[in-house]
Amino acid sequence: MTADFYIVATPIGNLSDITYRAVEVLKKVDYIACEDTRVTRILLDKYEISAKTFDCHKFNEKQRAEKIISLLREGKSVALVSDAGTPLISDPGSELIRLLLENDINIISVPGACAVTAFLTYLPRRSEEYAFIGFIPRVKKQQIEILNKYKYTNCVFYESPNRLSETLENIKAAFGEETKIAVGRELTKVFEEVKIAPVREIIDYYKTHPLKGEIVVMVFAGENRDPEENDIIQKITALKEEGYCDKDISVIISKLFGISKNKVYKLSIEN
Repeated sequence: MTADFYIVATPIGNLSDITYRAVEVLKKVDYIACEDTRVTRILLDKYEISAKTFDCHKFNEKQRAEKIISLLREGKSVALVSDAGTPLISDPGSELIRLLLENDINIISVPGACAVTAFLTYLPRRSEEYAFIGFIPRVKKQQIEILNKYKYTNCVFYESPNRLSETLENIKAAFGEETKIAVGRELTKVFEEVKIAPVREIIDYYKTHPLKGEIVVMVFAGENRDPEENDIIQKITALKEEGYCDKDISVIISKLFGISKNKVYKLSIEN
């Protein structure tokens, strides 16, 4: 009988931030597939978990999938963990899960810590809506394209400490020095810090404060635009992604929502 495959969230920093269920699952499975076995071993030793481990990362997912499927069909249970947080959330595992599903493997998710949700609990937001884009691209042009796409939605992304300053300068240049952002680092750890301020202040702050650890950033949605215009722009963006031109978009939205066609067209060509 084929065994179950578990996706298990682990702490993002503080090792105490693991659920009882996660510990129970990791203690009962036969094998644990780890992004880095050395990192996971620290957690396993703390909770006296003795399951066998092997590496499973973005460079060997396909090969490891064959091993995992074979183990599961032998009746051996397997869990997947990343170095920190929830697997597949800007972490390896997507290709593995695709192959497991193709082979009719039963997958069980054991939820827990995630840097994005931990970060968002610190931030006052006008709307629950946000866009998470994973690690932001390194190239300035690509950064601006993505941030423009979501400039009327709270946009959350990961960044490395050695690239954060450059990314903040790009945001300042593209959207203005008063653009409101939040930066979180070392979440759940001893030196945890979350700063919320205009981008110019954040840039100045990190000129004199060392940047270490994992970084999460949110660029706040444009707060000066009329809420109705924000809603229209979101509809425009959705239609543009489907390939509609500005003229067709103005007709569609005008007919469906009773909004001035000229107003929609103007917003469409501006965005």
